[in-house]
Amino acid sequence: RLEVDPSVSSVRPFVVGAVLRGVTFTKARYDSFIDLQDKLHQNLARKRTLASVGTHDLDTIKGPFKYMAKPPGDIKFIPLNQTKQFTSAELMELYSTDSHLKPYLPIIRDSPVYPVIYDANGVVLSLPPIINGEHSKITLKTKNVFIECTCTDLTKGKIVLDTLVTMFSQYCTKPFIIEPVETLINGKVEVYPSLKYRTETIKAEAVSNLVGVDQRPAQVADLLSKMCLESKVNKDETITVTIPPTRHDVIHPCDIYEDVAIAYGYNNIEKTTPKTLTVAQQLPINKLTDQLREAVAQSGFTEALTFSLCSRDDVGAKMRKKIENIPAVHIANPKTLEFQVARTALLPGLLKTVQANRKMPLPLKLFEISDVVLKDLGTEVGARNERHLAAVFYNKTPGFEIIHGLLDRVMQLLEVPLSADKSSSGYFLRTSTDESYFPGRAAEIVAYGQVIGRLGVLHPEVITGFELNLPCSGLEINIEPFL
Repeated sequence: RLEVDPSVSSVRPFVVGAVLRGVTFTKARYDSFIDLQDKLHQNLARKRTLASVGTHDLDTIKGPFKYMAKPPGDIKFIPLNQTKQFTSAELMELYSTDSHLKPYLPIIRDSPVYPVIYDANGVVLSLPPIINGEHSKITLKTKNVFIECTCTDLTKGKIVLDTLVTMFSQYCTKPFIIEPVETLINGKVEVYPSLKYRTETIKAEAVSNLVGVDQRPAQVADLLSKMCLESKVNKDETITVTIPPTRHDVIHPCDIYEDVAIAYGYNNIEKTTPKTLTVAQQLPINKLTDQLREAVAQSGFTEALTFSLCSRDDVGAKMRKKIENIPAVHIANPKTLEFQVARTALLPGLLKTVQANRKMPLPLKLFEISDVVLKDLGTEVGARNERHLAAVFYNKTPGFEIIHGLLDRVMQLLEVPLSADKSSSGYFLRTSTDESYFPGRAAEIVAYGQVIGRLGVLHPEVITGFELNLPCSGLEINIEPFL
């Protein structure tokens, strides 16, 4: 029996419970039991915010159990895998550096009272949703398991409890027998787990139309029975489907139709031409990208795929530029220092790739064709994507001629002629003062009258900024003007 005190209404107002008797744990079963709890916490319980499960050795504690809320300093117990007593306020400090429990602390940390579960002797079972007590922890020798699930969303709590007990009741002395627990809340007694079966009525015709297979009602019923959905055909050719408590994912007839498709086999469904009049076509920018990828790879360069997000230093200080002068889109709440802004250039990512592969045989010839993100207040969302081609050559010599040769090859493929008189009829190079490149060994690439990119030998400070120690030349151009 679980008795709920009104004090918990402001923190985690609901609790449900169940008992599994005569469970036989092996190492594999125990690990699976803990793993299932973790998965339920992460997905269905939304990282313990909606529900959290505590499992206890029933033989070490005594009911009835009391669920209440107390000030942090008044809750004292020995937490799981610890040897001394802590107050709940001290636990917040202790686990603030714990990689596993740290993400859950904010759920209750700022609350004036913390939820806690006591047994009849005043022993603390758990401090939900953070940690259980050491006193009642389950081991491989545990036979009787008491499961409590505290929650802010009662429906989610019931689903989590149902899933846990139905999965592990097969290991009880009497398989699939679950002992319910009474919950006394606001003077009313509720009994959990509910383990309700429900029925849905579907038509074979609807299944056939949606899935695209021609199946009679009896065949549909057989397919659903394969998926643990017991089904029978009625006199009017409809099908009554019984949904067990193990299948809380079935919330609509469409979920049942999907199970028919899975049981039938997606690969067995006959392919048909869509009845629409539209024909798909590749976007021109993606078609050009694929063609250039193949051509650059044939030129002896290896393709890299780098992160779209990077640190401010990667596009700023390491490239000898001020971040204030770069039209970068900043992340409002970056999780790590590595992902603070959307990349405005591909070269930093390629240089980080070179850094991670320094032990590979020289020369390193890498390229990437991907989108960069630039701040643009003239667009609806305040930013736009731009497709760039970038390449680097890293060796004992700078290899500027290799990068220059790659540029000429790309321009040849794009059918852009070299403009001898530096007019807008083709492309040409002119001196660049870009801070990222070595003075006097850098050039702007001008095509059809507009600057599309730069190439040159990278500045020594850029190279050392990425922890490299050999000369490197680079190229980066915008390929969108050639569509």
